[in-house]
Amino acid sequence: MELLSLDYAIVLLMSIILIIGVYQLYFWCQRQYIRPRKGLMTFIDRWFTYKPGWVWIYSGLYYPAIIFTTLTLKDMRHFAYTAFSYFILLALQMIFFLFFPVESPMHWRRLVNGESLSEKFLNFVMRIDADSNCFPSMHVSVATLTALHLLDNASQLGLWVFSFPVLIALSSLYTKRHYFLDLIPGALLGWGVFEIYKLIYF
Repeated sequence: MELLSLDYAIVLLMSIILIIGVYQLYFWCQRQYIRPRKGLMTFIDRWFTYKPGWVWIYSGLYYPAIIFTTLTLKDMRHFAYTAFSYFILLALQMIFFLFFPVESPMHWRRLVNGESLSEKFLNFVMRIDADSNCFPSMHVSVATLTALHLLDNASQLGLWVFSFPVLIALSSLYTKRHYFLDLIPGALLGWGVFEIYKLIYF
């Protein structure tokens, strides 16, 4: 049975509540110190200078794009399995965050002086999101999983859907929220979870 207008409204509301609720587990990982945290700095990270304006992509585009996915769902079963794929992704991310903790360097956080509107927004993001939970990039893994869902649900969007994870990856580098080495594993993790989703859904 296809989703009706009321169904879409309920799915949208449930998606927002799930995002807020599930992210509490992400924040819980930030407070755990099972193993010492490491850095993954490479010379590539120096190519991407600090550009706070990219925060509008990093956080401003990120959540609306995820929510947009709900508009491409076929029925409530589709919604349940799609939501479950994000739960699987979070569980795998938490394993990395707890047992292979990576944090960004303190001098990256000191770049933000809060003078411009972009920096005020970025400062707000950093107050919520600590400097840990870097590897693999959850922003990139979620964006990759979202792009694959969009391609599967709305094929007319074409390969343009992959501009979303690419933009998120670039924004994470320019806002100094992630190392370059966080990005590819994040994308691979998102792709791997989508493959699991296909196995259990179809």
